[in-house]
Amino acid sequence: MTTQALRAAALTVNGEPTAIGDVPVHTTVLDWLRDRGLTGAKEGCAEGECGACSVLVARPGTDSQTEWTAVNACLLPIASLDGQELITSEGLGTPSELHPVQQEMAVRGGSQCGFCTPGFICSMAAEYYRPGRTPEAGVHEVAGGAGRGSELPGGAGVGGDHEHGPNGFDLHALSGNLCRCTGYRPIRDAAYALGEPGSEDALAVRCGSAPPAPAATGMTSPEGEFVRPTSLDEALAVLGDREDAVVVAGSTDLGVQVNIFGDRPPLTVAIDRLEELREFSFGDGEVRLGAALTLTEIERRLAGRVPLLAQMIPQFASRLIRNGATIGGNLGTGSPIGDTPPALLALDASLVLASGRGERVVLLADYFTGYRQTVKAADELIRTIVVPLPLAPMTAFHKIAKRRFDDISSVAIGYAVDVADGVVRDAKIGLGGVAATPLRARETEAALIGRPWTEETVRTVAAVMAAEGTPMDDHRASSSYRSAMLGQSLLRFYFTEQEVGA
Repeated sequence: MTTQALRAAALTVNGEPTAIGDVPVHTTVLDWLRDRGLTGAKEGCAEGECGACSVLVARPGTDSQTEWTAVNACLLPIASLDGQELITSEGLGTPSELHPVQQEMAVRGGSQCGFCTPGFICSMAAEYYRPGRTPEAGVHEVAGGAGRGSELPGGAGVGGDHEHGPNGFDLHALSGNLCRCTGYRPIRDAAYALGEPGSEDALAVRCGSAPPAPAATGMTSPEGEFVRPTSLDEALAVLGDREDAVVVAGSTDLGVQVNIFGDRPPLTVAIDRLEELREFSFGDGEVRLGAALTLTEIERRLAGRVPLLAQMIPQFASRLIRNGATIGGNLGTGSPIGDTPPALLALDASLVLASGRGERVVLLADYFTGYRQTVKAADELIRTIVVPLPLAPMTAFHKIAKRRFDDISSVAIGYAVDVADGVVRDAKIGLGGVAATPLRARETEAALIGRPWTEETVRTVAAVMAAEGTPMDDHRASSSYRSAMLGQSLLRFYFTEQEVGA
């Protein structure tokens, strides 16, 4: 072990420096807060689906130095916030001086029974402070000063669309908060009634300075160790020394294993803040995405320049999960139902794997070897995901699931097709949920390439697509349903493209 704690682990909670104390290393942020009397955050599901545990952490912003980011406190280990800055619902306002978000939720009937309300408020506050959230000109006049309610009846106003308010509020910010009282309209009204933070708002001012730097962390308890290396070389040295080490970034997968299945890794190595894993570049024939970038960071930095990823990311779980989940983590689990592999397979992506022995590049199509098994060795980390340019002109991501958002895929398909002079010149199709691993639809691709891009061709090839993989029956879908969805997906892709080109 090379990483040692340089000081007692501590963080700032609601503006107050607070020692983490002598707690088991797998203690969640939620349990730690509640043990200290901050009981606004609740445990509803313990797996990141309900949002009752939402809190705000200070993270590096894409459009400001610091961004208040909403995350699930039930999934994060408190050790991962050593040296960091945290705000709970109690830290946003007081009974005598409510925060604008709390005020709007109260006056518009958004609080309901109250169990989920603090989580809604923290997620709503993250969107309230999001840089770039600006009202539409002339449709959202703010009454009573910055941050107070809209003069428009009901707070919803006019303008916007069914997922964005006239004040620029993105309702997807609340997609990970599930209210059990079915009262979503007043919650939406409260969100759409929010103005802009005032110049005196301390949390808004805080966004103008840098977030805390990641702290070198070394915590030990009878149930294991938690370390945060300060460099990639140090992290790789730890992995080389300890075969029992488990790496963690956003903890959106490991947190579920700890909470629901009782996993207690003997050594947890945090890699989410390593600068070497946070690369981003677009150009020179490729796009490079650092493995520790969150899905939200990738979405914002790409800004739609990779349309296939722009379609996939909003369907990946919820905003609360995407704020923590990393692209490297989704690939590292080797899950056959992850949403990023089908899209990245269609984009012909490669992975840069790093270890103490050096680096190597592996095609994603060659990366998965079996159920939750990959070519990545125990001492290797995914460093970078590389997407070659130029991109195919026709792309799409289809996710078949029981819910439109915040759900696990039954089947996921990524398309990247190039048609020239009415003939398919190239086709790459990634599949998830239909085999023990994500895979390329090789037979479908071969059946398409060189043939006319016509309804007749697509209907014929849809039968080939339906036979791809080895789908199974489970509680999400039957094997026959999965096969049928593959064929229907190809037809949907064709007819959608025809409508776009019409």
